[in-house]
Order: sequence, then structure tokens, then C-alpha cells
Amino acid sequence: MSIAGRVARNPIGYGILAVVLLFLVFSSVSVVKETDQAVVVRFGDPQRIINRYEPGEGFGNTAGLMFHWPFVDRVVWIDRRIQNVEMERQQVLSTDQLRLQVDAFARYRIVDPLQMYISAGTEERVSEALRPILASSLRNELGRRPFAALLSPERGEVMDNIQQSLNLAARQYGAEIVDVRIKRADLPEGQPLESAYERMRSARRQEALTIRAQGAKQAQIIRAEADAEAAATYAEAFGADPDFYDFYRAMESYRTTFGIDRDDPNQGEASIVMSPQNEYLRQFRGQR
Repeated sequence: MSIAGRVARNPIGYGILAVVLLFLVFSSVSVVKETDQAVVVRFGDPQRIINRYEPGEGFGNTAGLMFHWPFVDRVVWIDRRIQNVEMERQQVLSTDQLRLQVDAFARYRIVDPLQMYISAGTEERVSEALRPILASSLRNELGRRPFAALLSPERGEVMDNIQQSLNLAARQYGAEIVDVRIKRADLPEGQPLESAYERMRSARRQEALTIRAQGAKQAQIIRAEADAEAAATYAEAFGADPDFYDFYRAMESYRTTFGIDRDDPNQGEASIVMSPQNEYLRQFRGQR
């Protein structure tokens, strides 16, 4: 008897068989997306990894179909993309005794899905495990530095140290820390904040005074060097013609004594009575 005849004689039975076969086929085939890694687990024992993350490998295509035994194998899906773990706000005491309210986050990627499955089981547990480690690393690193370190280029070094410390713990979960960032680092509202502002203002005022003192000192040095250079120039010029030097000094003395070219226009004039033969007036007689 032909197959068509057999189906015609027992359509319900063959229909049920077709449904069961289709169910088995669909249960044994899975589509692996480009953003997923798959761990095939058989009776709790990992068997193989599909579409494992490789450094430098980009995204762009669906990884393809994956075949596994239905009802025997279980597929654990793990994201290949970078994920975030948010840290709850922490209070950190810096070396200058400032209590800081710090918000931070870390970005990580699962690079060893087998290790992640063995140690954590799911990605949610990885995030839960990394969150307190991030908080501890942050407190340890910031506790060794002053508050000003977060406002200077030293902040990059702080982030690198926290990332390295967090990476040591993340490896046991098959994860790699890509980046660590501090979103906010604020002083508590109220008196601590005002006290910190006052200390910062005092430090800036002291720094300004130091800069001004250094500037005044440098100005004095420059003026002294200029005066010395001018005196050397005058000495050289006057030494070349002593008569002119004598004449020049006499004219300067007359200007001072007789009040010529006074800067103060309100200053009164003085009268001086001297003999024409006075030695002080020799330059007016054209003789020494």
C-alpha cells in the first residue's frame, strides 16, 4: 500500500506523528544571534560553547543555526555586548577628612562564558557580585587620596587603579572590566560643604599671596639689575667726559634747589639770595 493510502486510512495518527516530528525538529534547532553566546548544558554538565567572544571580532551577521538534543540539552544564552553595573551611592572619607557622596558605574563584558556559567550561572548574578566589589575598590582607592585628586588629571590614574583592582575579581566570573567611571563626587549638604568651600577659599588666598610675594621679589631683582646696568652705563658715559658729568650734576642740583619743573603745581615758590661769586653758581659763570 502506498504512503498516501496509509495516511488516508489513518490521518489522525499520521497528523499527530507529523506534529511530534516538527516539535522535535524545532526543539533541536536554535538560532544564535550575533550578540549572543550559547553554552550547551547536558544534565548540568557544560558540553560546548557557540559563538564565543573573541577580542577584536566585530558584529554584523547572525552566527547561524545550532543543533542540540531536545529535552536533553539546555541552552544558556549569554550576551556578548558590553554591560553596565551601577553602584549605589557610597560615602567615602578622603585623606583630607572630607566625607564624599560618590556615584560610580563599571562596564564589563563576558569573555569566558564557561567560567561565568560555572561560577555565577547567570549574568544577573555577575552584576550582583561585581557591585559590592566596585564599591569596596572605590572606597579603598579614594580613601588614599585628597578630594582635589578628583578635580585634577590624577583622576584618570584613580580610575585605572580601580579598574585593575576590579578586574582581578571579575576574572573569576569570566568577565572583563572595560571601563570604570565616577558620575558624581559631592560633599554632603550643610556645614561640611560650607567648611570645605571655606578651606578651598583659604587655600586659594594663600596661594595668591605666595604668587604675589614671588612676583614682588622678582620685580625687585629686575629693578636692581636694571639700576645696576643704568649706573654702569652712566659711569661709563660720565667717565668719558668729566666736565660734562660735572655740568650735568650741577643742573640736577639747581633743578632740585630752585624748584624747577615741580610735579606739584600747588607747591609755593621759594626765594634764595646768593652772591654772584658763590661757588655754587659757577656753572652760570661758565667756569669751574
